[in-house]
Amino acid sequence: MLQLLGPGEIHLWLAFYDRIDDEATLAAFLALLNPAERLQQGRFYRADDRRRYLVTRALVRTVLSRYLPVEPVDWVFTANAYGRPAALNDEARDARLLFNLSHTQGVIVLAVARDRALGVDVENIQARKVSTEIADHYFSAAEVAALHRVPLQQRQERFFEYWTFKESYIKARGMGLSIPLDRFSFDFPHEHGVRITVAPELGDTLPWQFWQLRLAPRYLIAVCAERLQGAGPAPSVRGIWPWGLGDGVTALISRESDPSCHSSSITASTQGGTA
Repeated sequence: MLQLLGPGEIHLWLAFYDRIDDEATLAAFLALLNPAERLQQGRFYRADDRRRYLVTRALVRTVLSRYLPVEPVDWVFTANAYGRPAALNDEARDARLLFNLSHTQGVIVLAVARDRALGVDVENIQARKVSTEIADHYFSAAEVAALHRVPLQQRQERFFEYWTFKESYIKARGMGLSIPLDRFSFDFPHEHGVRITVAPELGDTLPWQFWQLRLAPRYLIAVCAERLQGAGPAPSVRGIWPWGLGDGVTALISRESDPSCHSSSITASTQGGTA
């Protein structure tokens, strides 16, 4: 039975790829890839990168087949000039099914929606340590000033709050880092809120809605989606690979762009059956 995706809904699918180590499962994933994908997978030097790429491609193919009557091996993909992927199949075009991907050490996130632009970013905020000098060079002046007002022990986490929002936005625009990161700015009007300000020269005419989710203690996820009329539903976690990990995995919505909403949480539920 096909997965239902209601108006305005955003489904998040998670894969903890480093926990998928069954050789039969990995072989089944490899069988889903087309020749170009298999060639690309073999080019990665590190075993972790090879596994991440393999699980990513299998995740996309398998999950999209939960929404539309297309076999996982039959999906055809393209990418725009900035690298944003899209499905070429007629079924995806007719259903206006869109998706976006992000990965960090240990986890892959796939976001799926219909008929609304969207972008997702995930960061492992415990494994990845960054210098806030990156913000000094690339963030807006307002963001840099706000970041340096944060106590030093909290600055890394606040950096990633900005970073994941910024990445989700440029991915939703479909233009990647061709959009200067200092020409749009996020601020946090209260503990659970977020707002964006975009320079006029970026030519952005769409309204946007944002969410930030905390997954376990180490992962931070940001979602940007074209705002629909009224407040759209919050993203929901629909499935987790390996399947048995779903119980007890909670995604906490820590920030969102609708100031009338408060912090809430989503407890992920696994989908029955095999990947």
